[in-house]
Amino acid sequence: MGQRSKRAMPGEADYVVVGAGSAGCVLAARLAGSGARVVLIEAGGSDRTTLVRKPGLIAAVHSVPQLKARLDWGYYSVPQSDALERKIPQTRGKVLGGSGSVNGMLFVRGNAANYDSWAAEGCDGWSYADVLPSFKKLESWEEGETEFRGGAGPIKVRRQTDVTTATLGFMEAFADTAGVKVLDDYNGESQEGIAIVQQSAHDGLRYSSSVGYLDDHGMAQLDVVTGVTVARVVLEKGRAVGVEVVGEDGVRQVVRATREVVLCAGVFGSAQLLQLSGIGPAEHLRSVGVEVVQDLPVGDNLHDHLFVPMCFLMPEARNKGTAPYFARGFVKEMTRGGTWVGRTVFESVGFVRSPNAGSVPDLQIHVLPWSYPGPNQDAPIRHKADPRRTLTVMPTLIYPHSRGTLRLASADPLAAPLIDPAYLREPADTQLLLDGMEMVREAMAHRSLSGRVQGESSPGTAYANRAALAAELPNRATTVYHPVGTCRMGVDERAVVDPALRVRGVEGLRVADASIMPSIVGGNTNAAALMIGEHAAGLILG
Repeated sequence: MGQRSKRAMPGEADYVVVGAGSAGCVLAARLAGSGARVVLIEAGGSDRTTLVRKPGLIAAVHSVPQLKARLDWGYYSVPQSDALERKIPQTRGKVLGGSGSVNGMLFVRGNAANYDSWAAEGCDGWSYADVLPSFKKLESWEEGETEFRGGAGPIKVRRQTDVTTATLGFMEAFADTAGVKVLDDYNGESQEGIAIVQQSAHDGLRYSSSVGYLDDHGMAQLDVVTGVTVARVVLEKGRAVGVEVVGEDGVRQVVRATREVVLCAGVFGSAQLLQLSGIGPAEHLRSVGVEVVQDLPVGDNLHDHLFVPMCFLMPEARNKGTAPYFARGFVKEMTRGGTWVGRTVFESVGFVRSPNAGSVPDLQIHVLPWSYPGPNQDAPIRHKADPRRTLTVMPTLIYPHSRGTLRLASADPLAAPLIDPAYLREPADTQLLLDGMEMVREAMAHRSLSGRVQGESSPGTAYANRAALAAELPNRATTVYHPVGTCRMGVDERAVVDPALRVRGVEGLRVADASIMPSIVGGNTNAAALMIGEHAAGLILG
């Protein structure tokens, strides 16, 4: 393939793809594989670093501000009025592979009903039956190809191994109290139940879209350029003809696209770029001095998953959140491999129905055998975790009712956007999380765990009932880093792109990333973002 380091920017290509994240790497590779000339532009740097490539080191990246600053945009939400005015971190990868290079690597497609609901709203070609071939094309499942799984794709997907007895015990207890099965494959025929987690990692290597689609693929027609910020889409007579870029030296130039420009800059980046280019809410654009080209609801429909970490002291959880323990694990991994450093830190995931759920699970459960800092990690400091062996269980809101916005702070392309996810704005979101917390407590009190759980360290006995939890929840609920929806796909006035991902009213311009989701999927969003890259390639190439 083309160089994966800083180099002279090509002046022209058939396709210009903005953002080398989860969808962008997939789309650029597929377009180049068709014989087209492609330029893939990434503001971040190379992902060829142990911090990114070693799966378990994500814990260090997220907990040490100096490390995080190397790979993250450093965004925060605006003060959240329904969450004690907290400014909540909005981690986004600023590196090849995008957020897929800094995530927990949980591989979750979501529920089949999610995609059928998109199709039912008019997004033809996006039902589960339509997107399943794209999901299968991207993955290499450890058991090979089946009716539901792909066996020869670029992204290796494997179950977590060496699972602690603490997690296994919780899984059995939760299955009993929640009335669900212990599943073999939640990405298969049915999602409902609890299971060993699946990860986009294998043999101690993170399988981001950069690793899977860009590494060792000899495509001379693909140029990958890093360290360059796109300032705007260049429009001529209602058509996107290229992008204006700003190098680290401040020099601006235009890269022209003879066919199309495709924005894959993520839920924040793609919406910000459209607005900087004059495509967005007219009144807002005028307020920041941007000339209006197309009045569209860009930046609306922002929504995100929330979870609440609950920590239980369990000696069987094995891992200790201390620097010496972490250092020993790193040395063992680098010398002989096979340790927790070479895998995701999560061990189990569940999908269950709350008492008021409809036909699909509305709660996700994340389980990891590590202590989680509390009550939140908002401050940009190194937070201290409980050094005792702890099982953390996170009841997760996967279908939020609350909707927020993304807006420009100014017309400066280097200024961070104003991110308002409107967390907990709708009371139903709070009630769902409280239901989840009560379900977790019920499982931890199961007879099979008697004597194995030594207490709840967070939130703890000070919040023993639902009323106390409700009062404390705004201080503890936090993002799972799954924002979506700011460039909504659809066929009505709420849509930014049509079902072919074309920006309404603008020729030669598409968006292909998690921002196009009309509604969020029921599970971690990275697999869906990869699918969107694959599906977009099929749409563009026919």
